[in-house]
Amino acid sequence: MPSQRFFRIGLAAAASLMLVGCGDNSADQAWANYHRQLADALNTTPPERLEPRNIGDFPERQQRLIDIPDTRDGILNIYALRECQITSLIAARNNQLGRVAPPSQHWLYERTLWQRLDACWNSEVPDSLNEDDRARLAYLTQLKTEQLPAVSWNAIFDSEEWEKSFSRASSPLPLQQEIDFRDQLEAINYLEQMVAQQFSSTWEQDSSTLEGHLKALQERPLTAEVLRALLLAEQRLSEANQLLAHPASSHHCLSVDEPTWLAALVQRSQQWLTSVNRLIDAHPIDPPKAVNEYQKAWLSMDNPDAPWQQFQDTWEEHQELKASFHHCASD
Repeated sequence: MPSQRFFRIGLAAAASLMLVGCGDNSADQAWANYHRQLADALNTTPPERLEPRNIGDFPERQQRLIDIPDTRDGILNIYALRECQITSLIAARNNQLGRVAPPSQHWLYERTLWQRLDACWNSEVPDSLNEDDRARLAYLTQLKTEQLPAVSWNAIFDSEEWEKSFSRASSPLPLQQEIDFRDQLEAINYLEQMVAQQFSSTWEQDSSTLEGHLKALQERPLTAEVLRALLLAEQRLSEANQLLAHPASSHHCLSVDEPTWLAALVQRSQQWLTSVNRLIDAHPIDPPKAVNEYQKAWLSMDNPDAPWQQFQDTWEEHQELKASFHHCASD
C-alpha cells in the first residue's frame, strides 16, 4: 500500500510539472473554470476543449527589410565637404565598431548625417564650394533624404528586440494577474515619435533613451502573448457557445457572470495592437509585401479573419447567447 501511495503522489507531481511546463496553463485554467461554471449552471458536462491555432511566423529578416544600396565616395571628396561636419561622423561609422553597430545605432547615425547635410545645404557653405563639390553635396543631401524613411523602417524591423516581440516561443498573456506593460507602450510611442520626427531639425534624439526603450520591448514577447491570448479566447468562447446553444440548455436559467479578466484582456489587447499598428503605419513608405501580409493577417483590427475581429465576433455571439437565457431567481 505505501508503495502505491508514493507512486500516486509521484504521478501527480509529474502531471503537475507537465502542466507547468505547458506555459499557457494559467490562462487556460481560467477558461476551464469558466466552462465549469457554465456547465454546472446548465446541469451538464463542460465542453470538449481543443487546442487553439498557432500564431503565424514573423517574416524572415530579408523579407521584412528594405534594400538600401551602400553609399561610397572617396575620402578626398568627403574631406572637401568638411565644413558640413560630416567627416568625423562618417569615419566613426566606417571604423570597426561602427560597422558592427546594432540597427538602432545605425538609425541614429543616418539621422545625424541627414541633419548635418540638410543644415549644410541650407547654409552659406554651398556658395564656397566648387561646382563638383556643390553637386556632390546636393546629391548626398537628396540621397540621404530619400533613404532616411527606409533606414528608420529597417532599424526597427531589423532589431532583435522588435523581432522577439512576435516570437512563437511564447504563451498567452496571463488572464488572472495584473500585467503592467506601460514601459512597453512608452517604448512603442517613443519609436513612433522618432519616425514622425525623423525630418525635424530641432527634435533631439538620444541614444540611451532609445536603447532603454528597446530593452523594455525585449522583456517579454508581448505581441505574441496578446495574439495567443486572443486565439485562446476565441477558441474557448466558441466552445462555450456550443454549450449554450445546445437544445438541452434552453430549459435552464443562467446566472453566470462574465469573468472580470475578460474585459481586462479586451482592453490590453486593443491598447497594444493599436499601438503596434500605429507604429507600423507611421512610416511614410510602402512596407515590404511580407510585412503587409503579416499585419493584415495577424495585427489588423478590421480584417474579419484576423485574431482581434474573430475574437470580437465570437464574444458578441457569446453575449447574445447568454442574454437569451432567463436569469435565475435568487432563493
